Amino acid sequence: MTAHSSHRIAVYGAYGHTGRFVVAELRRRGFVPVACGRDAARLHDLATVAGVEVRVASTDDPAALDAAFAGTAAVLHCAGPFLDTAAPVLDAALRARIHYLDVAAEQHAVTDTLARDAEAKAAGVTVVPAMAFYGGLADLLASAALDGATDADTVDIAVALDGWHPTRGTRLTGERNHYPRTYVEQGRTCTVPDPAPVRETDFPAPFGRLETVLLPLSEAIVVPHHIACRNLHSWMNLAPLRDLRDPATPAPLAADASGRSAQRFVVDVHVRRGNRACRAIARGRDIYAVTAPLLVEALQRILDGRARRHGALAAGQAFDARDFLAALAPTALAVTFEAAPGLAVAR
Repeated sequence: MTAHSSHRIAVYGAYGHTGRFVVAELRRRGFVPVACGRDAARLHDLATVAGVEVRVASTDDPAALDAAFAGTAAVLHCAGPFLDTAAPVLDAALRARIHYLDVAAEQHAVTDTLARDAEAKAAGVTVVPAMAFYGGLADLLASAALDGATDADTVDIAVALDGWHPTRGTRLTGERNHYPRTYVEQGRTCTVPDPAPVRETDFPAPFGRLETVLLPLSEAIVVPHHIACRNLHSWMNLAPLRDLRDPATPAPLAADASGRSAQRFVVDVHVRRGNRACRAIARGRDIYAVTAPLLVEALQRILDGRARRHGALAAGQAFDARDFLAALAPTALAVTFEAAPGLAVAR
């Protein structure tokens, strides 16, 4: 691979809300983004505004995808619904023998991607699905809290958002994803019942005590992919879900020149292993914007040799979790670790 091609990175879905943050983050770090996607008009608009090279390719056109990814070192896949788009984009990445990372939150899509470990190894590339706010962040927090251990009695993940203005892609994913969600209970993979369990969860300031519902997303796939969890639950507060379900809720609104919204979040992960307990907390702003540094930090580490091996890997499996989180802490995230109090009980 030439030095030139090692800095050229394909971003599939570059004109989307998250994709634009990813393009900006790549440029900030000295990479050359190549904007790819299905919509020629939106790519043209992006080229006019951002001055990037664009390549049109539909997911149902393998030859066009091959041409779009030619001469790049990796593809960062930001165009859902990933139930439809992940497989063809990954197929093209494997044909090109380039690395593949995506931001999928859908459990079924992530499961299918991780199942392609042998193909990724044969191609000599690293494949990391769910390298985003949903999935990768909680996996890194749990891995860091366990400090290298590969088993846990309990991994309890709680997400609090002060609101949720969903993107068009988020809404399309919700409409498309009809697969039942799973979690881990007493060593067994279980399907979330209807209605889902609710509980009161004590979050760090400024959120406090909130009612939460069992809502496992891709973190419930990537964490047990490399950590043997006897119990894994993932919870979210109710207010953002009401926003998400309301068709009148607008798309994210920029609150600064970077395009970030004013949305605040906390991801609170408790782990227990024998007589040891730890709590890892990440605080930040804008779940879509924070995905960009997570994704590009992962890319950087793959390209400079800090990924642990090739293959299809979860974030906490691919990288040194504490070092990864520390690299993001000054600007993208505030991460703290502390002794964990007792966990609340579902009702």
